[in-house]
Amino acid sequence: MSQEFTVFNIQPYSVHDGPGIRTTVFLKGCPLSCQWCCNPESQSAVPQLRYSSVRCKHCGNCLQSCTHQAITVQNEQLVFDFSKCSQCQDKSCLKTCYHYALSLIGKKYSPEKLLDLILKDKEFYDNSGGGVTFSGGEPFAQPQGLLEILKLCRQNGIHTAVETCGYVESSILLKTIPFIDIFLFDLKIIDKEEHVKYTKRSNELILTNLELLTQKKVKIIGRVPLIPDATDTSKNISDIIETCLRLGIHEVNLEMYHNLGVQKYNDFGVPYRFKEPEQMRTNDFYLSIFQQFERAGITEA
Repeated sequence: MSQEFTVFNIQPYSVHDGPGIRTTVFLKGCPLSCQWCCNPESQSAVPQLRYSSVRCKHCGNCLQSCTHQAITVQNEQLVFDFSKCSQCQDKSCLKTCYHYALSLIGKKYSPEKLLDLILKDKEFYDNSGGGVTFSGGEPFAQPQGLLEILKLCRQNGIHTAVETCGYVESSILLKTIPFIDIFLFDLKIIDKEEHVKYTKRSNELILTNLELLTQKKVKIIGRVPLIPDATDTSKNISDIIETCLRLGIHEVNLEMYHNLGVQKYNDFGVPYRFKEPEQMRTNDFYLSIFQQFERAGITEA
């Protein structure tokens, strides 16, 4: 019997998550808790209620339909206590919200159903050298479902990529290698203490898995988020370059920081924990980092 897994977004015609035209499938659930994460809906493995105050017309229908007192009125504004939300089977609050201010983020798919959606764009993959990319969250947080869909993609001649933070049991990682064409491997912070500070997890397993993949001679593209004063420090950039050279990784994606996901934190009732610097980075600052990688022989993928 196929293992269902939970997806929070499917993005067709993606051109930034591997070669060619791709479909990027975002799986829910992540073992890390990065302070700067721009997708708070990706962190929990279960479907979540989202409330958009911008769309809300304050009709009060959801207030009357909720039987768990998760919705109240304070200062003439609706307030959602997500800790009381029981994700009711009947989803009565969603059904009575006619302005789509409420939505449930996360949908269950069987591997077969997801494959049907992926195959709709196979002509684009074939013509552009593209395929499907599994992202998240962390795809390996749902290992059985991920393995099944990867096998189905291989059987149907679809190029596969997986974006991973690397925090996964090595035995699980090894099982997937024959079915993954490219690993988009996050390179966040090399220093162990700093990694714990910003992600709440040690990077020991991550670095072990990265070395394991290089030993297996798989295709790896490093993904480096340039987060002010966290990952873009001169020491961390030097550490990442040294790690790439030591392991033979010669392609990276350098991703500039943005705070476009802050509003989503409000929608899910959780605080945005990352403290931005008073002065944001300039283009020249980012250019200098790009040039450091170039001088080391590491190119932008």
